[in-house]
Parts: sequence; structure tokens; C-alpha cells
Amino acid sequence: MDIFSRREFLNRSAIIAAAAAAGSSTAADEKPALPLKAQADKLRVAVVGVRGRGMSHVAGFLDKKNNNNCEITTVCDCDEAVIGKAMTQIEKAQGKAPKYEKDIRKVIESKDIDVVSIATPNHWHALMAVWAMESGKDVYVEKPATHNVHEGAIMTAAARKYKRICQVGTQSRSNPGMRDAIAYVRGGKIGKVDLAIGLCYKPRGSIGKVDGDQKPPATMDYDLWCGPAPLKAPHRKTGNGTVHYDWHWIWDFGNGDLGNQGVHEMDKARWGLGKTTMPNTAFSLGGRFGYTDDGETANTQLCVFDYGPEKMIFEVRGLKTDDYKGAKVGNIWVGTEGYVVCPSYNAGVAYDKAGKEVTKFSGGGDQYHFDNFVKAVRSRKVEDLNCDIAEGHLSASLCHLANISYRLGTETPIGKADKVSNDKTVNEFAARMLAHLKANNVDTDKAVGRFGPALAIDTKTERFTNNDKANAMLTREYRKGFELKEIA
Repeated sequence: MDIFSRREFLNRSAIIAAAAAAGSSTAADEKPALPLKAQADKLRVAVVGVRGRGMSHVAGFLDKKNNNNCEITTVCDCDEAVIGKAMTQIEKAQGKAPKYEKDIRKVIESKDIDVVSIATPNHWHALMAVWAMESGKDVYVEKPATHNVHEGAIMTAAARKYKRICQVGTQSRSNPGMRDAIAYVRGGKIGKVDLAIGLCYKPRGSIGKVDGDQKPPATMDYDLWCGPAPLKAPHRKTGNGTVHYDWHWIWDFGNGDLGNQGVHEMDKARWGLGKTTMPNTAFSLGGRFGYTDDGETANTQLCVFDYGPEKMIFEVRGLKTDDYKGAKVGNIWVGTEGYVVCPSYNAGVAYDKAGKEVTKFSGGGDQYHFDNFVKAVRSRKVEDLNCDIAEGHLSASLCHLANISYRLGTETPIGKADKVSNDKTVNEFAARMLAHLKANNVDTDKAVGRFGPALAIDTKTERFTNNDKANAMLTREYRKGFELKEIA
């Protein structure tokens, strides 16, 4: 079955267009799209950012099993020390080495590239994607699609205006096992579903604490790495490549584990509920517990989203923990006749009300998502995408909404969290969070956390209705030379 109907697709597009128009102040000059390539033509791909996740992009576009007919012609990374593995793998597969570019702007200017595949830190995603689409290139961009909420409206507007294909890398959307599980949930097989749970129980140790500014790697163009973010020296250890990863826990560049691992599960939770707008309200509480380091984001976080009458609950646990109903990094959907647990990107189990196993789902891998993207690039049909930018925008925005509530929160001993809500289910999850912290020797009577406000959201304009400070955090100030223009 089709997981999303065309009506839902049009509804999402209309909402995103309205949100973009609401924030628009400067219209970008419309540029004609480059001529569409024929079905049999080779797609020329540039992969941007290849130290970590970008290697999956390399493998995805090198795959020949489904005759995708792609060639990686360019590797781009602002740190020349990390490109060796990618260059070698591509040369071995294609018989010649790709071109190397340090600066994304050189990639965007090239008329010999059809696709830009982005696996950079979060703060670069939107700007690179918009630049690429303005230049007539299709885009595959890693999760989270955005670093802040408003970027998603701009990216979606750019994709529609320039008639580009833009897929977000939440690969569960293409895995047969996960698609079957979602179809089961949405098909009424567990009755009426009113609760979706997302879990990111992933160990995150201390990143250490330094006593001042640190030097970035000598091989890195750090000004370019910062790009649209403030140009500030790293204030975390830079040895062993941590400057390339620990940005996840720094607000200027990352979004914590909500926007790192968690956005996959956030996306699936919303997908299972069939929600195609932002929630009515969002709030979050938590903190960084168990150690003192240079990280800024929460390592323990409880987030609640009201879709009325349905709700979503999301948990982050970076300290040692047991699973919840068989999942640590995954999802649970609760219905009147049973529940479904998906503990991975491509597998799940359905249970009846008594907890008896009913059926299982399995199958898939990253390649399905890359193949889906290439199919849409060739068909030129946005509807062929399993995770169009409008979808990626909404799921990333859930992470941003929760983080905005958290960052605006009142600092209070976290031990008061078990009475945070009038909702019994929410309080149960808060009590479980406290028990988890105590099991990790956190003194919850003294350890200070943040209790965020409940933020009401206008789902049409994608702005808060009751908090000016929160609205200011829907976007950011972009550094000169790296501005993200509104798209009219």
C-alpha cells in the first residue's frame, strides 16, 4: 500500500509554502533548471563530507546492483586529511580517482555535476542544499535536514521553485521491513493508536573539559568548516578527530542526540501516527548529567508533543540504561488492541494487548534509500521520494521544537520531574527517567536540570503563538558570506 496519499503530500507542500511565505523578506532570483538528463544518462555525483556518514553516501552511489548508473566525479571536504579512504574506494570502483575540492562553492559552480550528496555537520545542511538547488542540482542531504526550524521551509520552497529533487537521509523510510511495520500500525491492526514513543538510548561519554580555546587541525579550513555558524575556536578536545564529531553536542553546530541519532526515531514516530503538520504544543525537560564536560546539549531528555488527541513521547538517555519493551534505539506505537515495537531501522514485532507476539517485520538497508532517490531524480516526480524535504523538515523540526523548550527552561533540581504534568503517561516516563538517573548515581535532589515551557504552535505558519523568545530561536543569524536567503 502507499504509505502517504497524494492528498497528504499536497497538504504538506501547502503548509510549507505558507510557512516560507510568512518568513520571506528577500526573494531569490529564479534561475532556470538545467536540462533534465535522459533515463540512460550517467548521473554525476559530488559527495560533500566524507569522514564519517559520507562514506555511506560513497557506497550508495557506487552500488551497481540496481543499475543506478551513477558516477562520483567529485569529493568535497574542508579537511584534506580525511579524504583518503573515499578517494581510494572510488578510484578502485570506477577506475579513476574523483576530483577533490575543498570548497563547496567550487562544487556548486560546476556545470559537470548533477547531484550533490551532503554529509556535513548540521549547520551546513540547509545552505549547501539551497545553493545546490539554485544551481540546478538535485540533493541528497543527511539527517537532520536542518539546524533550525525555518531552514526547512526555505529548503522546501527552493526545491519547489527550482523543480529539484531533494531527499533527506532518514533511510528507514525506504526499508521494506519498516514500511510494512508502519503500514500495519496505520492500517488499524493494533486498533486506534494514540501514543507514539521514540527512544534514543545510546551511550554518550564525556567529551572532556579544556581550559581554553583549542587549535583546529592544521589540515582543516576551519573558517570554511564554521561556514554560516559563528567563527569561534573549538572549545573542546581536538585530538583523535573529535572536532569532527563532538560538534554534535555544541549548539552552534549540532542539535544534541535529538538531532543526531534521535531524528530517525522522531521521524518514524510521526510517520506511524500519520501526522503531516507540526504538533499543537511541545515541551521538554532534562539536562547533562553524570559528568562535567564541554558539551552543551542534554544527554538525558524527555520530550512531549501534543497532536490532540494523539501524543508523541521521546526520550534521550546517554548514560547506561536497560531497554524499554525490547528497544533502545527505536520506536513503540501503542493502540487499543496491541502495540508494535521496532528496535532498529528495518525490523519490528507486533504484539496483542496481552503482550503475545503476533507478527514480525524485517528487511532493508541504506541502499534502498539511495536507490529511491535516484529513481526520483530520473522520474522527476517528487511523489516518488520516500523522504522528500517537506517530510525531513517536519521531523527535524520536532527535534528543534523540543530543544527550544529545553533551552528556555527554568533550572531546577531534576528530582521534581515526576510531577511535571497532569498526564499520567507523561509522569510515568518522567519517573522512569529519574529512576534511570539514580541508577547512574546521579543525586536527583541536587542535580540541576531544565524544565522547559509548553510552547503552543500555529501549525499553518509554523511559529509559536505564546513566546517571542521561542520565535526568535526558529532561525539564527548567519555569518557574512554564508547567508541563507529567503525563497519567495
